[in-house]
Amino acid sequence: MDIRVLRYFLTVAREENISNAAKSLHVTQPTLSRQLMELESDLGVKLFLRSSGNRSITLTEEGMLLRKRAEEILDLVEKTESELLTPRESISGNIHIGSGETHVISLLSKEIKGIRDEHPDIHFHFFSGNADNVTERLDNGLIDFGVLAEPANISKYDSISLSAADTWGLLMRKDHPLAKKDCIEASDLKDIPLISSSQRLTNNAFSKWLKDDYEKLNLVATYTLLYNASLLVKDDIGCALCLDKIISTSDGSALCFRPLKPKLEARWHVVWKKYQVFSKAAEVFLDRLQKNLSNI
Repeated sequence: MDIRVLRYFLTVAREENISNAAKSLHVTQPTLSRQLMELESDLGVKLFLRSSGNRSITLTEEGMLLRKRAEEILDLVEKTESELLTPRESISGNIHIGSGETHVISLLSKEIKGIRDEHPDIHFHFFSGNADNVTERLDNGLIDFGVLAEPANISKYDSISLSAADTWGLLMRKDHPLAKKDCIEASDLKDIPLISSSQRLTNNAFSKWLKDDYEKLNLVATYTLLYNASLLVKDDIGCALCLDKIISTSDGSALCFRPLKPKLEARWHVVWKKYQVFSKAAEVFLDRLQKNLSNI
C-alpha cells in the first residue's frame, strides 16, 4: 500500500464525501475515485458504501479496520521522519509515552521537568488507555515507553519498577451507607450496584481478591477512564471499584474513597521493547529514569 493512497483514504473517511475530500487534497475527483477503487481492488475488499445521490460515503467494517491501521501506520511514519530529521548534534525530538490513569505519573513528571529545563526542544506526548491499549501501541512502535500496572505481563519488556503503588478501593457518594466504614470488605460488595474497569486483567485481580466471586457482583456499568465512571457515581448509579488518588475526594467533593480490606495494590512499571533503538531524546529520558528511579 502506498502511503500517499492511505492519506487519500483517511481524508475521504474523514470528509465522508468524495468531492470535499478531493478539494481538501487538491486532486481531481476522478483521480481520487480511481485511487480508491484501485485500493479496494488491491486489498480484495469493499471499503466504502457509496450513496447513489449526494456522493456521501460510509465505511464498511473492513474500511473501519483499515482506517485504524492506516492511522497507526501514518503515525509511525511521521514519528520515524521526525527522529531521522532531528540533527544528531542537538538533543531534541518527541518522546511518546502511554499510560493508564495513575498518580505515579507525578514521578515521571519530576524527571520530565528536569529534562525540559536542560533540553527545551524535547517534547513529550502522552497517550491514555488501559494496559491492552498501551501494549498494542508499544508493540507497534507508536509509543516509546509504557507505564503499566501489575498484573499486566511485563516480562516481554525491559522495565523499571516504580516505588509508588496505587491502592484499590471503592469510590462512592459521601451519603452512601458504606462511607461510614474505614475499609471495604468483600461482603460489603454483595448486592450493591457496582461500576468496574472494562479491563480483563483488572477483573482477574478482583476475582482473586474476592476468591472467585467476581462474577457474582452486581455490575451495572464498566469504564475505561475513571472520570467518566465518577460522573455515574455522582448520579448514584453505583459505586466504582477503582484506584485511589485519581478522582478528587476533598472536602468540596460529593465523593469519598475507601480502600479494600485485605489491601489490594497495583504496582507500576515503566516498560519499553527489548532491543529497542531509541532516538537521542528517548535515550536522555531513559538514562534519567534509570539514574533517578531505579534505586528508589
